[in-house]
Order: sequence, then C-alpha cells, then structure tokens
Amino acid sequence: MSAHHHHHHDGACAHAEAAASGAGEALARAEAACRARGVRLTPIRRDVLAALYATHKPLGAYDLVEALRRDGERALAPISIYRALDFLMEQGLAHRLASRNAFVACPHGHGPCDLVAFLICETCGGVDELSSEPLSAALRGLLARERFAPRTQVLEIAGRCSHCEAS
Repeated sequence: MSAHHHHHHDGACAHAEAAASGAGEALARAEAACRARGVRLTPIRRDVLAALYATHKPLGAYDLVEALRRDGERALAPISIYRALDFLMEQGLAHRLASRNAFVACPHGHGPCDLVAFLICETCGGVDELSSEPLSAALRGLLARERFAPRTQVLEIAGRCSHCEAS
C-alpha cells in the first residue's frame, strides 16, 4: 500500500467529488469500527463526522457549529463540537491540521500511530491525505532511536495540488 489517495483531476473540483462520493460508505465504516471497539458514535459525533466528510476543506470548530445548525434550533455549543472532535481523533476518524487549526475526516482505516501526511493546497484549499508504509516505517525507526513515544504523527505539506498545477 503505497499512496492511498489519487485524485482524478477533472470536472469542477476533484477534491470535492472524491469527498462526496465516498462519504456514505466512509460513515458506515466508521460506525462499524466504533461498534467493533465498543465505543459509541453518538448522534452528535456522527453529525460532526458527516459534516467533515461532506467537504474536502478542513473545517474549524466554528465552521462545524454553522454546518450543524438546524433551522429554528439553537446552535450546538462549541464545547460539544470539540468533545465530538476529540472522540473522532482518538478513534482515528478525524485529524487536526495544526497549521489551519481545522479538522478533516480520515477515511482510511490506518492505525492511530501510523504517519499521516496531508497535502494542503494553498490555491484551492483542498486537502489530500497520503499514507505510506515505507515513510511510516522510516519515521518509526528514527523515533525508536530517539526513544521517543509519539502520540500523533501528522505531517503537513503545503503547496499546490496537481489540479491547480495543471490549470
């Protein structure tokens, strides 16, 4: 399993199409994973995850408050959103992009300790996730030599995606 993620860049926005097309399936996988681990994907956790899956752009907590706002109802408190995000990150279902202080859904069932690289396009704002076993293995080796125990391993690479490079 080298690069998990290849976008076919054609049409309006390939990032958006890829995110939308896999959303239902990804949610079902997330629910199954939570059941298998004996943890609850509560309605709010599910709603937050669904909102992240519905877009290819990283969302901040306040973006999520807006996204989940239903007509005529009070908005959810940001603390509720943060709690849901913490749960999703613990379960490896979402990642936080430090550079954006924003969150993205993670459709891949990699382990919580696998290295995840995010390719953040500064032109269109799209984010692609890249997970590579050789890269993970190399980093594990380096960390082991330092006797460093990682809690999360997120690599953020900013630049231009192939879609924007081509246009």
